[in-house]
Amino acid sequence: MQRAMPYTPIIGTLGYVLSPDGDKVLLIHRNARPEDAHLGKYNGLGGKMQPDEDVASCMRREIREEAAIECVEMRLRGTISWPGFGPKGEDWLGFIFRIDRFTGTPLERNPEGSLSWVPVKDIMGLPLWDGDRHFLPLVFDTDPRVFHGVMPYAHGLAVSWSFIRI
Repeated sequence: MQRAMPYTPIIGTLGYVLSPDGDKVLLIHRNARPEDAHLGKYNGLGGKMQPDEDVASCMRREIREEAAIECVEMRLRGTISWPGFGPKGEDWLGFIFRIDRFTGTPLERNPEGSLSWVPVKDIMGLPLWDGDRHFLPLVFDTDPRVFHGVMPYAHGLAVSWSFIRI
């Protein structure tokens, strides 16, 4: 794919908070705003990085804002370049975290939708972004290496997926 412009993605974080026993993950069901590009889908927690923060601070802030809990232990599981993912074809670069320990009690809902604990083994049966089905197994597996992937989107659909682990 030839690009006339330099790659200037929106940088974001996406976090998957595990229950204390590691069997469940806290997901948001994006069901609160009809104009939401993610409407009806389940997703991890996260959002856009602010100019004055690093990716770890962004992840902590987003988890605090969306679930009212504090990250105690989190692990970078991977990065994904999503060219063309945004509603107007914007490029995204995501830092994917797994939050293994937290303090506090998660909210039941926030302005984007309802939060719920879902068994990790059941995630693939939920309405997700199709592309999430490719990388989610890498978030929860036992391989300690970080993955780095590229998932181009066109017309709201993932058109390919490739990754390496280092």
